[in-house]
Amino acid sequence: MTERGGGFSARLPGPVRRARVFAGYLGLLGLLGLVAALLVTGAPRLANEFADDGLRHDAAALPYQVRDLSYVVRPDSLDNPDAATGAAALDPYRKKLPAPLPTLIDQQWFAAQVGPEAVSVSGDKRPLNGSCRPVLSLRTQPGAEREARMVQGRWPASKGDTVEAAISSEASSVIGLPVDTVFRMLGTTGAADSRGWVTVRIVGVYEPVDPTAPTWDAIRLGEAVCPNPDDGLTDKTSLLTDVAGLNTAGAQVGALTFEWRYRVGTEQLTSSTIAPLMTAIAATRRTPPEAGLVLTTGLDSSLARFDAQLRAVQALLAVVQAGILATLLGLVTLAAGLAVERRREEFTLLRARGATISEIGARSLREAIVVLPVAVLAGWLLGTLLPGRPAGAEPLGVALVVVGTTLAIPLLAMVRQRRTTFISQRRDLVRHRSSIRRLTAELLLLLLAVLGVVLLQRRGLSQTSGVDPYLVSVPVLLAVGAALIALRLVPWPLRQIGRLAARARAAVPFIGLARAGRGAPVTVGPLAVLVIAIATGVFTSVVTSTIAETRDRVSDQEVAADARVTSSYTSVATTERIAGLPGVTSVSPLAVGVGEPLLSRTPTGIGGRNLGQAQIVVVDGPTFARVLAESGVEYTLPAALTRSGRIDGPVPAVVSPEVAEAVGTEAVTEVQGRRYQFTVGTVAARFPGLDVNARRFVVLPWQALPIPDFQPIAPNQFLVAGKNLPLDALRDTATAGAREYVAKILGKPADSVRPQSPTVVTTWQAHRQALEQSGVNRLLSFTFSTGVAGATTLALLAVGFAVLAEAPGRGRMLSRLRTMGLSGGQGRGLLVYELVPLLGVAVVAGGLVGVALPRLLGPALGLSGFTGGIPAQTHLDPYLILGVPVLVLVALAAALGIENVINRRMRLGEVLRLGEES
Repeated sequence: MTERGGGFSARLPGPVRRARVFAGYLGLLGLLGLVAALLVTGAPRLANEFADDGLRHDAAALPYQVRDLSYVVRPDSLDNPDAATGAAALDPYRKKLPAPLPTLIDQQWFAAQVGPEAVSVSGDKRPLNGSCRPVLSLRTQPGAEREARMVQGRWPASKGDTVEAAISSEASSVIGLPVDTVFRMLGTTGAADSRGWVTVRIVGVYEPVDPTAPTWDAIRLGEAVCPNPDDGLTDKTSLLTDVAGLNTAGAQVGALTFEWRYRVGTEQLTSSTIAPLMTAIAATRRTPPEAGLVLTTGLDSSLARFDAQLRAVQALLAVVQAGILATLLGLVTLAAGLAVERRREEFTLLRARGATISEIGARSLREAIVVLPVAVLAGWLLGTLLPGRPAGAEPLGVALVVVGTTLAIPLLAMVRQRRTTFISQRRDLVRHRSSIRRLTAELLLLLLAVLGVVLLQRRGLSQTSGVDPYLVSVPVLLAVGAALIALRLVPWPLRQIGRLAARARAAVPFIGLARAGRGAPVTVGPLAVLVIAIATGVFTSVVTSTIAETRDRVSDQEVAADARVTSSYTSVATTERIAGLPGVTSVSPLAVGVGEPLLSRTPTGIGGRNLGQAQIVVVDGPTFARVLAESGVEYTLPAALTRSGRIDGPVPAVVSPEVAEAVGTEAVTEVQGRRYQFTVGTVAARFPGLDVNARRFVVLPWQALPIPDFQPIAPNQFLVAGKNLPLDALRDTATAGAREYVAKILGKPADSVRPQSPTVVTTWQAHRQALEQSGVNRLLSFTFSTGVAGATTLALLAVGFAVLAEAPGRGRMLSRLRTMGLSGGQGRGLLVYELVPLLGVAVVAGGLVGVALPRLLGPALGLSGFTGGIPAQTHLDPYLILGVPVLVLVALAAALGIENVINRRMRLGEVLRLGEES
């Protein structure tokens, strides 16, 4: 018989009808399944998207010499050295490359070139005569004329012995080579009477349609060092000629090379192509398309570095995902347990009527199948909408989520009915002893966690074969182990506190602590879920702050100031000029020499036995210390460097451990052509202003060196402190000082010379930002944000489940206590006293695990790959210490809100009057 208006429900199948009755619990479980499927599907897709974008960004930023696959050969190893024949081989060579290279290459070029090595140029007019002439080469590159427009003259059409060439408009104006310029190109190898030469005439000036196009990579105007380094720099460029002119020049001058250049398209690069691409490059390096071809590329090395960082980030992401998935699994178990507990009387009645455990499981399974697979598939469909490539294990992951969520309620119902006794008991008043089976399982879990830590320290998280599921789950095992240990330790102090509370007049603390001490809600399920969530969030936060703090230390080490100016040698007056610029508060000059000799000291003070080479740094100690202090760099210079006064003998120096081992106590070195004696005053592994990877260095005090007036030391670096520094003015001032230095040596006007190297200004902020611009940094940020946000959300859900799980018992108790005068506020206080032990234990246990994980795992995390070279030291962010109490307060507020909603739905004021028990 059905009620009037209930005909539709009566016509529904039994499982569907029962699913409607228990829609709340099934919907909650379905929502968790949806989130789990979305995480399994969407997180790997987003991770792949960030990894692929990072790989494309890094590949696009590589110089063409590194990025492209270039085969270079000299014609003396070819049967036919004709440039036209070489151009015809461009496609056949590409097709012979190992897979997947032919399908990944999207651009290719052939070029034949004479020079710039082993050739020289001469002419009647400047700049083609003198001691420092421009470095020119002749080049033919089929197809280049289609990407340029002629602005003066015409394209080359060489005939006879004269080679016609075209020059870019930029090179023509900078070097001073207009149309109709004629010069000779002479070979510089072989006997003097056998060196050939050819006449070159410039017949056109062209302008690239797109100057940034890769066609012009090897033709762009550049700089080169003059034959005499004291002359500074000169210009370097290639002149375009036709095939006939190139063949003529090659036959007359020699120094001819052919080049086939292939570019891998960045749009086709993905992180999944790294391994096959590296294998193909290694294969073609061993076996080129044609005998005699030499492959020049750095793409495989760049891919290897990116792959190493990517594996490290993927391992970190796997740890975070394991923590979040474990938390979700725990929440699914809690939700299923909550649904089974609500139906305990129904299942007990079915057992009493003769139903078997299998029949109860099948009954629950038929209800779950109606809702849960659909919810999981909905989460999978939502995940497919996110950008990125799907993970290979995505179908398996979704299938596991479907099976896990669908079977959660049936399995728990079967397990609990197997243990059901038909005698009603007050479980919250009975103290149970743990069985031998449970103790054994707990000890086994702890053993697995400890063994996993040992294996992680030996093997690391990132493996060439992929991520090891067991090693990735070690942090989860540690968190669960911490929860089990805490569960064993918590009851005793709670009972002691409860006894103290019993002596007080207030009843709420005593009742709340008594319930917490008897296991509600401090039980294995909610506690383990909370500890895993908090440990995952704290671990992610600690790793984030560790990497950020280590990057700060790297910037302090390598910049050592608000800004660092690097130039060639400058005049002595440059320091005062920089100090006078607006915004500059302090400046310290440095003289840095690379590869300077170290010699043993003889009784006469002249260097003796060779002790190797080192980087020699001369610093002005007092100004250096002032710049460090004003720039906020926490480093105290040794007294030997800051002591004022000149020393006529050996000066104390700061040396690296490798140098100290090589020189002993004293040695002799060279600074700008003059030798100085030093003693080892302080041994330091690192020194501010030097690269973090510097291993052999000697730091000398400028103010203590016996520097003669006729040979002063010229600075080539400046450390600057100040606010709103004028970067352009710093660069121009240092460049002007470098010009003065070169002009004084050459005896020429400063405007007519060029320094040996350009001036570079690096600010602390720019250097720090550059450390975050690696290709995997977006994936790293995604990992951190996912870990913190996911752990926080799931921790709050775990608290909500703890409140829901104990709601019926707490409701009955509150109904009885309210008849005794308990107010609504006291009822809420009772919940707070029950939850504070749970949250306190979870925060302490999870926080300790999260903070300890980076130390326990150590090098297995591979954090030094993201910090610029300095080993990462665990750093605890102060905001994390403040954030944990805030999370506790939010959790308590959320719990009180949930409790209030439950009380209204249960109508606790009517419970005793109606005689309801649940």
